[in-house]
Amino acid sequence: MLKNIRFLFFISFLLLNIFRSTAQFFNAKTYPQNYFLYPVEAGKSLSANFGELRSNHYHMGLDCRTDQVQNKKVLAAAVGYIAKVKIEPWGFGRAIYINHPNGLTTLYAHLNDFYPELEDYIKEQQYKLESWAVYLDIPENLFPVTKGKFIAYSGNTGGSQGPHLHFEIRDTKTEKVLNPLLFGFPIPDNVPPDVYRLAVYDRCVSTYEQSPKIYTLKKVNGKYVTTPSLITMNTNKVSFGITATDRYTGSSNRNGIYETVLYDNDKAVTGFQLDSIGYDETRYLNAHIDYSYRSKGRSYIQHLSKLPGFNNSLYNTANGDGVIDIDDDSAHTIKLEVKDANGNTSIVEFEIKSGKAFVEEQKADSATYFQTMSFHPGFINLFENSKLSFYIPQNGLYDSIQFTYSETTPAFGNTIFQLHNTSVPIHGYFPISIKATTSLPEKMVMRRSANGKTDYKKAEPVTHGNETGWYRASFREFGTYQLLTDTEPPVITPIGFRDGMNCSKLRRLVFAVKDNTEEIENFTATLNGNWLRFSNDKGSRFIYEFDEKCPAGEHELKIIAEDQVGNITEKVYRFTR
Repeated sequence: MLKNIRFLFFISFLLLNIFRSTAQFFNAKTYPQNYFLYPVEAGKSLSANFGELRSNHYHMGLDCRTDQVQNKKVLAAAVGYIAKVKIEPWGFGRAIYINHPNGLTTLYAHLNDFYPELEDYIKEQQYKLESWAVYLDIPENLFPVTKGKFIAYSGNTGGSQGPHLHFEIRDTKTEKVLNPLLFGFPIPDNVPPDVYRLAVYDRCVSTYEQSPKIYTLKKVNGKYVTTPSLITMNTNKVSFGITATDRYTGSSNRNGIYETVLYDNDKAVTGFQLDSIGYDETRYLNAHIDYSYRSKGRSYIQHLSKLPGFNNSLYNTANGDGVIDIDDDSAHTIKLEVKDANGNTSIVEFEIKSGKAFVEEQKADSATYFQTMSFHPGFINLFENSKLSFYIPQNGLYDSIQFTYSETTPAFGNTIFQLHNTSVPIHGYFPISIKATTSLPEKMVMRRSANGKTDYKKAEPVTHGNETGWYRASFREFGTYQLLTDTEPPVITPIGFRDGMNCSKLRRLVFAVKDNTEEIENFTATLNGNWLRFSNDKGSRFIYEFDEKCPAGEHELKIIAEDQVGNITEKVYRFTR
């Protein structure tokens, strides 16, 4: 009897410790609960959550619905003071930052007008700086707020594609953005994540040099399983990825998951958790997903392994990087725990083993893999010839590639250089230098084209070795590159307005400004010699709303537009009010 009790105690102790080790694979969060108020007077509903996967970045907050309209009241989520205000054509548009006494900062973005006292102050600063786009540090005692204070109207400014409020919580000191759903907001959620597919990778070769094996998942007895239940891979090292989304109670909207942990034969190996991410780290999303798979218009696959060039803390790699060695005779039981921020959990289970007959063949293939023009993460990767030179910095690649290059000489114009392809991401900017066949100092641009999109950058003259006549610009994506001469100035077009017009019935002045390189470096408007504030939301049109700066009478409006290489257009209009 005593032996049985001791045995049962031992089993209970073992199971308890297994449970504890599982529960503590990621450290428990200690964020304050119910400290922050829901920040907008609208139905409590989200169109996007923290960590949702976007092009080249994670979504870094909550997108709070505003009942599909603009100008809902936005409220301070807690006591504090307005510390910063940002206004920009893209990104956050019009945004407010509030610092709180608990060491956290909340951000409110895509706003329309601020509350009157703040709106007046910001306008004054814009005129003082003679700039519509501003990023202002505001003295601590100037705009204190109480919890629930009206601070602005919701809108659709900046990089927004529909009315909503973007809301963030940040650590004030580190500026890391925290997952707001860990703070106890009243968003009911008892729905576990949906897991659609499993991807399996041969990790004897680069993830960029293969297509993963895809297995559709189905739910059986509460768990997601593969068909077949036993996967055989012709390699001795594998890693995994999943396609998964999350939903909230009563919503069909597909949002991002929070956490996944990978178990190999019941041992927690690795996992990722979407919390505490800085804006300087958010581009690492391209290492967290199968970028090549996504670049072909397919779904997002989130890696359950840390790629060699992923220098971010998203993964817990205490027990490994997620690459599983299956070079043995047994089948490995793999379990994935997929969670949302409320702890709702979905389980994926399957078995995997190596096809021994094919392992040696795979090893033989991989031995010839990196022989010519191979680029590797963790190294400076350089390519140069007599016409072109570029290098990718040490932290620029996430996994190895066999770099491809070609050039085309059109019947008219300069040589077009193809640098690899857009299925491989680059983490940061890399400099490209091209030898010019003809040159015009300060008037050279470099054009990058890929997938129907075109970017232009000013190309600066540089000396390459001992040679002059080279021009350099920096980009962060592969594609085709061409050096061009740009002597065309911008085109200024008034919309609904003409020279000599009586504008007493107009509410605003609107101008479209276009350039052949699509880049306007500077726009300046003066009214009777004084700087005039034109907004430029979404970078589309420049708009002046008539105010006290333009009283009744005759006026002279001068518009100056300059592109990135200094080509300038100046227009003068006279009108009355």
